[in-house]
Amino acid sequence: MSIKEEIRSQFIEALSGAKFPIHTPEELLNAMSAGSDTCFKADDVAVTVELAEYLLEYEDYPFVSAEQAADTIVERAGL
Repeated sequence: MSIKEEIRSQFIEALSGAKFPIHTPEELLNAMSAGSDTCFKADDVAVTVELAEYLLEYEDYPFVSAEQAADTIVERAGL
């Protein structure tokens, strides 16, 4: 599995219990399984939930699925 695929998979897993749609960065943070301590790692790459929030723009919301949120994050992170 590539780094991009691994990070994407972890992101989707972290949002497995989330209620969608997610409309704000605060809702996204609260939906993470480990909250602000959430970190996605693959090899020597780490993407924290704080970095993920920084990469997102207001226009990205609402997220209607974990897959949509994960795809947006990995794209913005340049993975």
